[in-house]
Order: sequence, then C-alpha cells, then structure tokens
Amino acid sequence: MALSPPYKSRSASLGERASGAPSSGSILIVDDDASVRRALHITLQTLGFTTSEAPGGEEALLLARATPYDVVLLDINLPGLDGLETCRQLRRSLPRIAILMLTVRDSEDDKVQALDAGADDYVTKPFHIRELTARVRAAVRRAQAQEDDTNAVIRIGDIELDPPRREVRKAGNYIRLTPKEFDLLHYLMAHAGLPITHGRLLNAIWGPEYGDEVEYLRTFIRQLRKKIEDDPGNPKYLLTDVQIGYRFRENDLTARRSHAERTDSQD
Repeated sequence: MALSPPYKSRSASLGERASGAPSSGSILIVDDDASVRRALHITLQTLGFTTSEAPGGEEALLLARATPYDVVLLDINLPGLDGLETCRQLRRSLPRIAILMLTVRDSEDDKVQALDAGADDYVTKPFHIRELTARVRAAVRRAQAQEDDTNAVIRIGDIELDPPRREVRKAGNYIRLTPKEFDLLHYLMAHAGLPITHGRLLNAIWGPEYGDEVEYLRTFIRQLRKKIEDDPGNPKYLLTDVQIGYRFRENDLTARRSHAERTDSQD
C-alpha cells in the first residue's frame, strides 16, 4: 500500500532528532506489506522508538498480550483477521493500549467504524511521516500518562477539571455543571486530542441504550460550550469532527495539525 516514502523523509527525521531527543516508547507495527513495516521500523527506530512487527492480526494479538507496548500501528486491511476485528480484540484485552489505525479508506463512515472498534485515532494513507510520528509521540504520551493517578487534576489552557471534587474552573473561576455535563467534559478532557465518536460518547456517559441519540448529545455539547467557551459559536476547546463526533483540544495548540478542513465549529 502506498505511503509517503519514509526513506525520503528519513533525513528530515534525523534532523528532528538532532534538534532534540524525542520521547521513547514501544511500538507494534501491524501491516501485511513488508515494505511498509520495514519503512516504519527504520523511521521510528531512528526517532528513538523500540519497534516490533506483525504481518497479521493473529500475530499482533499474540505479541501484544505477551509484550507491553505503548502504541499499536494497525493497518485496517489485513488478511485473515482484519484490522477492525483485531482492534476490537486488542481493546477488549488491553483497554489502556493506544491504537492508531492506518487506513486507505478516507470516508467518514470508515473512520467512524475504526473509532467505534476502539481505535484512538486514525491516519489515512498515503501520509506524511512527520504527521505519523507526531501522532505516535502524542499517543505514547497519553499511554504513559494513563499510568498516573486517574484522579489527577486535568489542566488544558485555562480550563481546570478536578475529578475528586467534581469541580471545573476557567481562569480560576468556578463553573457550575450538571452531573452529566461534568461526566461528559471529564471524558473528553481525559481523551484530549482524540476524535471521539457520537456512539462512544453516548455509550460511555449514558449507556448503550442511548447509542443512537445523537441530537441528545448535541444538546449537551451546546450547553457545555456556553459554559466553557469565550465564543460558543467559534469554540477553541470543544471541537466538532464533522460526521464523526467531538474532540477536546490538546494542551498545546501548536502541537495540533491544522483541522480547518475536517472540523466545524457548529453542530
């Protein structure tokens, strides 16, 4: 499968490493194309990551259950056990592992399927290696952060969420939220930077019986934006991924790739 050749990008990657050592992490590369696995292996090892490879879903599951990986790079088109089913099984057995789906399928339905299967994010082939490595680094940071106290205060921009006290403050000022608004905000902030589908949010906050109540979710999102955004019609925190769901901005705005073509500030 085609991708922007990592061999061509390797000099840039070496330059990045020279300017500052990247965060280390362990990556499992799952792709039936040996040339893609080799290219990713070379590039990621150059950047300081430890990598392993698997040509299919069955092999990936065996490796992931035997070795603690931070991130799985998982091709959606695998022979035998396909990428979506591999993702579901990984998520069931290893709920904390970060899964980035690699896909040539660019439709919104395909992306939603990948996210609903349990993927944390997706990268569409062909991709630029800089974009992929930025996503991998972010996924490693999130995976490692999950080892910390889940009751830790989350601070993003001037929004501060305190889980034990169930309090939210903006620039030091207390924001009054209903219990469900708090739960929704907590879930989004705990997964900052990741696209979360409508179905996943509804299931996590309200339960599976609400899985199709997208308009119900939109109502809560509108209310949250009124409370946490300076301009609810042009939000900088609670962003919409068109036809997919929502994501809360990452802590460093400059770390996010441009989302102008894939997000919309309105419901």
